[in-house]
Amino acid sequence: MVTAEEVASVGVFSSLDVGDRERLARAAADVTLLPGEFAAQEGEERALFALLEGSIEAVKTVDGVERVVGRRRPGEVFGEVPVTLGTLFPVGFRAAERSRVLRLGPQDYHALAAVAPEVARAVGALAADRISGPRGLQGLAADPQPPRALVVGERLDPACTQLRHFLDRNQVSFAWLQPGEADGEARWGGPLPDARDCPVVRVIGGKTVVQPQVRRVAELVGLGTEPLEADYDVVVVGAGPSGLAAAVYGSSEGLRTLVVEREAPGGQAGTSSRIENYLGFPSGVSGDELASRALQQARRLGAEILVTRTITRIDAARHELHLDCDDVVRAAAIILACGVSWRRLEIEGFDRLAGKGVSYGAVRSEAPNVHGLDIQIVGAGNSAGQAAMFFSTHARSVTILCRGDNLKKGMSHYLIEQLAARDNIHTLFHSEVIAAHGETSLEEIEVANSSTGETTRLPSNGLFIFIGADVETAWLPSEIKLDTRGFILTGAEAGVSGSWPLERDPYLLETSVPGIFACGDVRSSPIKRVAAAVGEGSMAIAFVHQYLGEATAGQGLPIEAVPAGTASTPSL
Repeated sequence: MVTAEEVASVGVFSSLDVGDRERLARAAADVTLLPGEFAAQEGEERALFALLEGSIEAVKTVDGVERVVGRRRPGEVFGEVPVTLGTLFPVGFRAAERSRVLRLGPQDYHALAAVAPEVARAVGALAADRISGPRGLQGLAADPQPPRALVVGERLDPACTQLRHFLDRNQVSFAWLQPGEADGEARWGGPLPDARDCPVVRVIGGKTVVQPQVRRVAELVGLGTEPLEADYDVVVVGAGPSGLAAAVYGSSEGLRTLVVEREAPGGQAGTSSRIENYLGFPSGVSGDELASRALQQARRLGAEILVTRTITRIDAARHELHLDCDDVVRAAAIILACGVSWRRLEIEGFDRLAGKGVSYGAVRSEAPNVHGLDIQIVGAGNSAGQAAMFFSTHARSVTILCRGDNLKKGMSHYLIEQLAARDNIHTLFHSEVIAAHGETSLEEIEVANSSTGETTRLPSNGLFIFIGADVETAWLPSEIKLDTRGFILTGAEAGVSGSWPLERDPYLLETSVPGIFACGDVRSSPIKRVAAAVGEGSMAIAFVHQYLGEATAGQGLPIEAVPAGTASTPSL
């Protein structure tokens, strides 16, 4: 409980009379923090804090690395910038030692400011200093951290494109130099590598590697590629929205959680330029931003994330996962959240020009690379529409190629209206790409009109394909039953598949193998939405708890199938 005397010890509140101090003490929350706990995370909603005991560090996450940018001592406040400007916290505030703070919500703060304007003036002056003072936020912005890597390569080199996308989606900052750039040598610090050696990557303060494999780059920039343990409570296969949700909930509830991702976190949703209908983001959120926040959250809560690793097979009986390079990890429970992959087109020229102008999906960082160019998008769903909107802010023209006679069947109404308002976005209906042409890169596409039978060649500086996705589950063991399209059966459907071995029914997200669960797009379900995937990932952890509880009690699978120390309390 905060007392009036403690309120008086805070500098900005020292001028309050006894009555106002008493009212503030009743309104303020008394929060005790252990070392390493956050009073407020970067990006959280506004509030005003005052430090009563201990020490608080101001922490800014820069390029995935936490950097201490300031400190607060007893009697000082923090949160003055967001509470004054109505913004989110630009930095986080973490206890450096056991600490005690009072927290004042925005409504209580403004009620106080109304009766004690001198407090508002003092807090406002502090906010101004935090923003424009010599060590304030403007100083941080003016002193940006250098990129963690330099990449040299051509725009239409598939290996360079893959490398840039990998770094982007794993939130590794880099500077990209193209051979022949005017200031390239100055930025590289000498003559640029020969084009025949590209792509070339230099890790700042570290090594320079020529034509590296993606896993090698991951190791150089400090991303996890090797499991730290042999046994886990839960292993999540895939780091899309459902896998990251499972990682967040699993690690937050004390489960030793490992996530294995073959490419980069975010899954197919991570390539979406804008998700307008995700709950809680009224202005929309990009797929990579959503993935970035979820990834930071999972790591902060203790989940172990591996990238560039592939599960080659699963021993369903022993709950063992065999990774490429012969690593094996064992899990009490397994969550399959491996999602789907963009459907590829078997069309003349597509395979030859893949990465050289023909792309499946897209990431936000690709938009500046089409500045002033004419591009086409194949597809009529929300992903295609979102990409068209984003590319239109850079490209000279964006043409959507739609096989049907309208966009209403597969695209949301709000998105159709947005497309219609952009002068440089055009749609060709009854149209289908039948060939791609170009010597070293894409130059033209051949488009057939199913209504007239005519064939037209269109100049093309980039073709981006969004035609849905296919599931890849052929690698799973035969004990895990699939539907006719290859999606994983769960719940009641798994129970009647003929392979369910227990007397109890499978849990809602449980496969035909007890203790192996599936969630997100890989699961047999008519609902394929980001929100549904996130919900299923969190639900899967609740079912994991139930399964571990019964396994520890000797029901279902033998007790030896559960690693020692497994948490067993259901958490619903």
